[in-house]
Amino acid sequence: MDLLDFFIRSREAQRALEEARARLYRVAYAWCHNAALADDLVQETLTKALRKSAQLRDPKARDAWLFTILANCYRDHFRKTREMDDIDEIEISHETTPESESSRAEIVSMVRAAIARLPQGQRQVVTLVDLEGFSYVEVAQILDVPIGTIMSRLCRARNAMKEILLPTIQQNPAINRAIRRIK
Repeated sequence: MDLLDFFIRSREAQRALEEARARLYRVAYAWCHNAALADDLVQETLTKALRKSAQLRDPKARDAWLFTILANCYRDHFRKTREMDDIDEIEISHETTPESESSRAEIVSMVRAAIARLPQGQRQVVTLVDLEGFSYVEVAQILDVPIGTIMSRLCRARNAMKEILLPTIQQNPAINRAIRRIK
């Protein structure tokens, strides 16, 4: 009698799996949008379900059990095909770090404060020449003053900024390397 019950349960399980195949395929296709992959996932799901059918305790929970197997097969597929990078071959080299950004912001703040302390004429010349990159001739045309005036204002502005920034530069050698004279 036990052998007959086994075959009856086996046939019922097989019939239930055949009925569930279309639903499994629809869900698998909806997940991956690839007909061949969806078919492979369903095939793997049904194979695992047949192999592990003894683990199903409640026949009413068969659908949930099958879809759980399908979800696991789907995850396993992408785990296997995922590209892996060898950690030893990865080079980590970022030129900007939080420390360098902070240091840069500190220098910019100091230079802005030094420029703000300059007289108007010197401030105009140093910002146009050193910060904006205009030539002396262009600055002379922009400000409508002789080129000699531009050169003398720029020289006085640079010397004044040097005096303003020198105590800070002497205290912190890293700032000295970061501040450079632009001609």
